[in-house]
Amino acid sequence: MTTAVFTPATEARLATARQVADAVLFEGYVLYPYRASAAKNRLRWQFGVLVPPAWSAGCEEHEFQHTECLMEPKPGASLAVEIRFLHTQRRIVQQAGADGAFETVGELRLHDRVLVPWDEGLEERVELTVPVSALAGEGAAFPFTRPAGEETEPVQDGAGRTVGRLVRRREEISGVVRLSAAELDGPYRTMRLTAVVENTSTWMPEPGAERDAALPHSLVASHLLLCLDAGAFLSMTDPPQWAEGAVKACRNLHTWPVLAGEPGRADLVLSSPIILEDHPAIAPESPGALYDATEIDEILALRTAALTDEEKREARGTDVRAAAVVELVDSMPPEVLERLHGAVRSLKEISRPGPSGFGEHGTARPETPWWDPGGDTDVDPEHDQVVVGGVPVGAGSRVVLRPGLRHSDAQDLFLHGRAALVEAVLHDVDGGVHIAVTVEGDPGADIRREQGRFLYFQPDEVEPLGAS
Repeated sequence: MTTAVFTPATEARLATARQVADAVLFEGYVLYPYRASAAKNRLRWQFGVLVPPAWSAGCEEHEFQHTECLMEPKPGASLAVEIRFLHTQRRIVQQAGADGAFETVGELRLHDRVLVPWDEGLEERVELTVPVSALAGEGAAFPFTRPAGEETEPVQDGAGRTVGRLVRRREEISGVVRLSAAELDGPYRTMRLTAVVENTSTWMPEPGAERDAALPHSLVASHLLLCLDAGAFLSMTDPPQWAEGAVKACRNLHTWPVLAGEPGRADLVLSSPIILEDHPAIAPESPGALYDATEIDEILALRTAALTDEEKREARGTDVRAAAVVELVDSMPPEVLERLHGAVRSLKEISRPGPSGFGEHGTARPETPWWDPGGDTDVDPEHDQVVVGGVPVGAGSRVVLRPGLRHSDAQDLFLHGRAALVEAVLHDVDGGVHIAVTVEGDPGADIRREQGRFLYFQPDEVEPLGAS
């Protein structure tokens, strides 16, 4: 068993999963509005924080993650492991005095940014490769340490004069990863892989210490990448039927393993403190890391663009990643922003094509997809009509709304008696008819029409305008 640089083939496989792993690593790293002064940026590091053992005894956070998953390694297979986490470093802001001495300050104002104290996250990786055969029995343990350190960065103004400096300090952190594998009973050569990552720091908190004191000694956003060079893992989310019992018997504490990398392959697992689906992927429309993943890219981009110049100066001085978000949004072309408005990826064929127009499982395939309005000439929402009270009603007709026959919600009842313009008549697959309308006098009617966002009523809930 060795701790070594990965082979080119393994490195290529892991690279496919690191984009998603990076999203896990920096999930919630800095939240909109990307300023240190924002209340929600004062309590940080919410996911995968492995604290020192002396701290975990008195809090709800833990010093370890325990992953168990099933794998089918081929004879002679090796397992590559990458432990990834953030090492918290404290950034102190100091201002240069007239005598050349530096004084710690709460902020340092420059023409393009406002520098403030901040906890930065330094990305750390522990890489190792071990033969699967070496993991039998008690397995193997791999301790690791990241040393303490201090770095100083001069700060210059627009004229190139040194006006201050940033001092970054890191504490020593240590940990261990324990790997073991046990073969399961049954007709298939399947093994249960156990991977435990622990914080083994000997740091002791002082009486009354708060969480911030433990963070520099913690493994933040800790997660694992596991890769077999020969063989495959089984899905823990959707296992084959014969493995369901073995999957239920696996213990996963403070983390959850999913298949990673390209769909169709099963030689790579991401074990993450954030629950993901198999083969997670970054949306192709995403313009770049925005860190605040509880929001939608479009909303974040629009909100960031709306920040004042002073707010952007503080964001740029909060963190280099926050500064990159501001620059990304400020330089975003309109066509990229338009692409963020939405995409539909859930409509897909269930079966692959088979011979003679039949699906893979013998299911007859229609000549046009269900439902393709461009290929179905039986319907035309903009020209179809429906007869209401003996009067044809279609796009352009004016009607009076009479909801309430089907226990309509309060919003519909508020529209009772209002005049409306019919925008389209639509038919559903069950033979039902729906009338799309915009309400007359609605100041947002033009916007709704442009976006295709209408109100819908059934024929017996409208009256042609002027009908008795």
